[in-house]
Amino acid sequence: MQRFALATLAAAALAAALPAQAHEQVYAASLLASSEIPAAASPGSGWAMVTMDFDLLTMRVEVSFADLIGNTTASHIHCCTVTPGSANVGVATVTPTFTGFPLGVHAGTYDHTFDMSLAGSYNAAFVTANGGTVGSAFNALVAGLNSGNAYLNVHSSSFPGGEIRALLVPVPEPETYALMLSGLGVLALVARRRRQD
Repeated sequence: MQRFALATLAAAALAAALPAQAHEQVYAASLLASSEIPAAASPGSGWAMVTMDFDLLTMRVEVSFADLIGNTTASHIHCCTVTPGSANVGVATVTPTFTGFPLGVHAGTYDHTFDMSLAGSYNAAFVTANGGTVGSAFNALVAGLNSGNAYLNVHSSSFPGGEIRALLVPVPEPETYALMLSGLGVLALVARRRRQD
C-alpha cells in the first residue's frame, strides 16, 4: 500500500509540475471531399484547426487546402448537427465567408483570429436561433464543437454546397496525456503489487 501512496504522490507532483496553460481548447480535422453530404467527387483535401481561447474570448481559425476542382467561394463553420457527421446545418460564423479567406483559388492557407465577443463574428441567424445574445451563441458554438456537431467546410464554384469538409473534434491537451500516463503507471504498480501478494 505504501508503493501505491508513493505512486499517487508522484502522479500529483507530475501534474503540479506541468506548465500553466491558457484556458483554451483546440479542435481539428482533415478536410475531405468524402466528408461532404453528399460526398463531393473531388481530389481536394486539407486540414482545419480551430482554437478557442476562453480567457480572451477569441477563436483562431487555421485552414490549409489544395487540389480543389472549383474556385473557392466561401468558408465558415456550420453548427450544430443533431448527430456528428449527419446532415447539413446552417452557418454559425460570419457570413458569407470568414474574414479575409482566400477566394477564387484552388489552393491556399488561412489564419485569422476572431473576437467572439462581437456580434460580427457570427451569422445573425445563428445568434437569434441560440438565445439571441453573443454569449448564448458562443456557448452554443462551443457545445457543438465539444460534441463533434460542428464542421468547417470550403465551398467552391464547382460545389456550391461545399467541396471539402472537416468534422471538428476536440484535441486532447498535453496535460491530459501526462495525467493519463501517470494514472496508467499507478495502475501498473497496483497490478504488480497484487501479483506479488
